[in-house]
Amino acid sequence: MFMAQKSSLVSIAHLSKSDLTYLLEMGKEFEKHPNRKILDGRIVATLFFEPSTRTRLSFETAANRLGAKVIGFSDPKVSSSTKGETLKDTIMMVANYSDAIVMRHHLEGAALRASEVSPVPIVNAGDGSHQHPSQTLLDLYSIQQTQGSLENLNIFLVGDLKYGRTVHSLIMAMRHFNPTFHFIAPKSLEMPAEYKYFCQKYGIRFTETEEFNEDIISKADILYMTRVQKERFTDLMEYERVKDTYILQRRMLCKAKDNMKILHPLPRVNEISQDIDDNPHAYYFQQAKNGLYMREAILCHVQGITLNDIKSDKTILDI
Repeated sequence: MFMAQKSSLVSIAHLSKSDLTYLLEMGKEFEKHPNRKILDGRIVATLFFEPSTRTRLSFETAANRLGAKVIGFSDPKVSSSTKGETLKDTIMMVANYSDAIVMRHHLEGAALRASEVSPVPIVNAGDGSHQHPSQTLLDLYSIQQTQGSLENLNIFLVGDLKYGRTVHSLIMAMRHFNPTFHFIAPKSLEMPAEYKYFCQKYGIRFTETEEFNEDIISKADILYMTRVQKERFTDLMEYERVKDTYILQRRMLCKAKDNMKILHPLPRVNEISQDIDDNPHAYYFQQAKNGLYMREAILCHVQGITLNDIKSDKTILDI
């Protein structure tokens, strides 16, 4: 089997348009046949210094469905970091036992630092409020699956745009596809200036408003809701003030376009009413399921396994 060069996945900004479309094609192959032994004999370490449900479980499921074994921790309290071990030393030690490291960390830039010292590929599973590239890839996959294309879409980002690493990464990835973004957030959680500058630099159209109603929603192809993240606030009174600013109610979908889909990186708190879950516009649970296929693609990609390798793979299991 031809093996391409192994590489880390730290930032979505480093991926070209062809890189993104290539990885999405890999995801399609895994949706057809998610159960294989293509990573048989490999070990994937999952190091989660921050809590996670979907990201950790989908990466671990992806590894298991591809025949790899999983080691790691989901609570830093059980790791030597509680004894004062540095991130570098943790990474160097775990790299001795694994072929790839999937890491979530509360500090921005932690994944980049890990990739600089690690002898095995690092996959950034979220670093602070910075980036979340694997989430972005499953978001792109979900958008493409529901809209038929990534080109020329109206994408509405709602809620915590200040700390929301998923929306930050999505902006960077969509620069290749001529989107129009609509930023909807309270003033204290508005899109940071650096990402608005990014839009200006790459000619991405965007609008900003604090309003959220059925007339605004009527223009959306993608309505991307986000949770106001309590864990990012130092002032809990400010969190209480803004946490329920935007709640999507079923009645607000009365003017929505037929193709409009509601995405959410999850977990949800109050920002999407539960009676929307069975509405045809709701896609967030399928979006989470798509994470399995794209994280299978990511694990193969960082191990140097190519799209042609996957298409010619003889280890497919019919389950």
